[in-house]
Formats: sequence, C-alpha cells, structure tokens
Amino acid sequence: MRDNESSLPGFILLGFSDRPRLELVLFVVVLTFYLMTLVGNAIIILVSRLDPHLQTPMYFFLTNLSFLDICFTTSSIPQLLFNLGGPDKSISYTGCAIQLFMFLALGGTECILLAVMAYDRFTAICKPLHYTVIMHPQLCLQLVAVAWLSGIANSLAMSPVTLTLPRCGRHQVDHFLCEMPAMIKMACVDTTLIESTVFVLASCFTLLPLSLILVSYGYITRTVLRIKSAAGRRKAFNTCGSHITVVSLFYGNIIYMYMQPGNNSSQDQGKFLTLFYNLLTPSLNPLIYTLRNKEVKGALRRLVKKERGKEVE
Repeated sequence: MRDNESSLPGFILLGFSDRPRLELVLFVVVLTFYLMTLVGNAIIILVSRLDPHLQTPMYFFLTNLSFLDICFTTSSIPQLLFNLGGPDKSISYTGCAIQLFMFLALGGTECILLAVMAYDRFTAICKPLHYTVIMHPQLCLQLVAVAWLSGIANSLAMSPVTLTLPRCGRHQVDHFLCEMPAMIKMACVDTTLIESTVFVLASCFTLLPLSLILVSYGYITRTVLRIKSAAGRRKAFNTCGSHITVVSLFYGNIIYMYMQPGNNSSQDQGKFLTLFYNLLTPSLNPLIYTLRNKEVKGALRRLVKKERGKEVE
C-alpha cells in the first residue's frame, strides 16, 4: 500500500500545546530573543563589512557565522511564534519539508564552520609569521564553501528519507518544529537502520569537527603557555575566548541531545534543549563576541562616531 505523503494537508506541531499558560510566556521570551538574534547578528555583519580594520579572515568567518545564525533561527522560530500565538498548530507538508531541510543543512554547516574558525585561530597563534600566507582569501572562501556544501549534502541525504517514511495517517509531530528525531518517531515501520544512519552522520558532524577544535586548542594552549609576557598570554586567550564559549554552548547541547540513548531524556527536555541551541545560542553569539572583543567594540564606536559626524554635517 503506497502512502503518498505529499497529498496530505500537513502536520500538527504539538509543541507546548499541553501547557497553554506556558505558551504565552514562551511567546514573549521567544520573540524577544529572536529580535535580539536578528539585530545582534545584523550588527556584527554590518560592522565587519564596513570597518576596514575588520577585513581579516577571522571576521570573514564571523560574518558567515552571524548570517548562518540568522538563517538558522528564521527556519523555525517564525512558525513557532505563529503556533504559540493562537490555537492553530498546523504546518503544511511543504513548509515542514523546507523546515526540516533548512534545520539539518544549517545545523551541519555550523558544526563545520566552528571547526574552520578554530583552525583560523590555530594558524594565527601558532603560525603568526605565515598567517597571511596560509589564510589567503581564496582558502577562506574554499573553507566556507566546504562548510556550506557539507551541511547541504547532509540535509539532502537525510531529509527525503525522513519525509518519505510511512506514517500510517499520523500527522501530529511531538515537537515545535519538523525535527528529524520527532519525524522518525512518527513512522509505523522499523526505523532501526535509519536511526543508525542518523547516529553515524551525527557523529561525523559533531564529534569529528569537535575533535579538530580540541586538537587546535590543544596546540594553541601549548603555544600560549610558552609566551613569557603575561599580557601576551592574556591577549591570546582573549582572542580565543569568544570562540571557545560559542563552541561550548553549541556543541554541549547537540551532544547532550543526539549522542545519548533516546530514553535517557524526556520529550519536553528535548524541546527546551532544541529551543536553547536554535534560539538562545544564536542570540548570545553577538553579545559574546562584542563584550569579549576590543576590536569589535572599537569598530562599533568608530561606526557610531562616523554616523554622528554625518548628522552634524
């Protein structure tokens, strides 16, 4: 019996509908952090592109990360706000397919991009004399292209498989977005093989880049500890501190969610963790990079002074 899923009207995103009082609070919180994400990351992109002092590989990668975070949150948060704001919890089949594809592609891209940023910091600190030669613009573009193409390839491999699983008329997704684990749980067939494939791909996109990041920071730590000047060591650690904080927030949540057996965490816990790395982490990234980075703060001050100067004229 053929199950033509594309003919279905759509799905019901249960989300937090079992807690109607919580929905109102979540609507305000989610909207606030979503606006913070859009404004904060847009400012990072604007400052990095306009200030000539920030025309370096580090800020090129940071610009890509900010753009990625905007896309990542926008792939699911507007739909969540719509569902939180009223009784309608539905999403079309096409909308669910796009949301699933974007979520997988952008999440995979960010895993690789954070590893690329760690390599950039490794080169800057461990090989400072060769930094400009190694991290030339062409290589930077290639590394970013690899990150984006890897995420897209991951999504192209997993999205169709997930969407075409027989669901035997089940339309209720026990999540606030069309996330792969929640969609697989709806299937009415044995999904052991798919779950194993998901685990392998999740390992490739989390543990492998994370291993590269840890190796990079192992070399960085060893190099920094050899610096005789306390001020030099502090400057080097401050340069990497923002990236380490972002990596800890992003990978910590993903590993906790995907690298453990499903029965170890409740579905509600999974929803809140997904909300954390899908919304809170992208909204905190601009604050982390601006509060810990003197160059970004200096660029912001120069940009504000420039705009004030134009108003005076």
